[in-house]
Amino acid sequence: MQPGLTISVLDQLEAEAIHILREVASEFERPVMMYSIGKDSSVMLHLCQKAFWPGRIPFPLLHVDTRYKFPDMVAFRDARAAELGFELQVHHSRADDDASVNPWDLGTVRCCADLKTRGLLDALREGGYDAVIGGARREEERSRAKERIFSFRDPHGQWEPRRQRPEFWNLYNSRVKSGESMRVFPLSNWTELDVWRYIEQESIPVVSLYFAAERIVVERNGQLIPVGKGTPLLPGEAPVPRLCRFRTLGCYPCTGAIASTATTVADIIAELEQTRLSERTTRLIDHDQDGSMERKKREGYF
Repeated sequence: MQPGLTISVLDQLEAEAIHILREVASEFERPVMMYSIGKDSSVMLHLCQKAFWPGRIPFPLLHVDTRYKFPDMVAFRDARAAELGFELQVHHSRADDDASVNPWDLGTVRCCADLKTRGLLDALREGGYDAVIGGARREEERSRAKERIFSFRDPHGQWEPRRQRPEFWNLYNSRVKSGESMRVFPLSNWTELDVWRYIEQESIPVVSLYFAAERIVVERNGQLIPVGKGTPLLPGEAPVPRLCRFRTLGCYPCTGAIASTATTVADIIAELEQTRLSERTTRLIDHDQDGSMERKKREGYF
């Protein structure tokens, strides 16, 4: 590095993530990248374009669609795939066609296990993938803070924290036996603020749901729950329009909004600089039981 030349935090994070993506492409036979359509996925897609430019992204993108995604998310997904020309694989769980598999009748634990965890494991098994790239970050949630960047999974796709490998000096052990796999997290060391600052710096398109708009919601247990197709109302509840936005995106029955006036990326950054609550506080599946996320991860959830 030349004397007097400084590298910003975002430059360092970008360089680390690009290095990790290239490691995956070179070390594994059948890698795939999860594309959940959220802000982290948008950043990951942008980093992949940088990492392998001017060539195409050398692995497919996979979206496990539960059929409970916001319509805006699905439209954004299809538009980006058409615009950028990456290989997109959309997988639906076998339980998707069963109307009884829903978060209202089964609860979020069972529904998530059937539609997301089982759907993901089926998709990975069918694709024969030995490495799965995801956008999870350590600061999101306490069980994710335990993750290595290269996170080992057994032949059943399950995660055991005590079996994870050391990563001294940014050296990653990518060896897996037949049936085993690795989950890889290039954004491990990023924060939510880093993600939004990078989106602003690179002018990365994101789903409009992240920006404040008047939306129909019900207030339930301190959460603003969007009212979508099939959403049951409790006694005394009435849908009302509220100016709000989403900090994190998942299935609409399980994703809460926050009251907000942030309509630009700069507004979101200014808002986040004043908050001390994790974005995951609005994800109902993280609070359905104590240690919920860690239990899901041990079963194969991302």
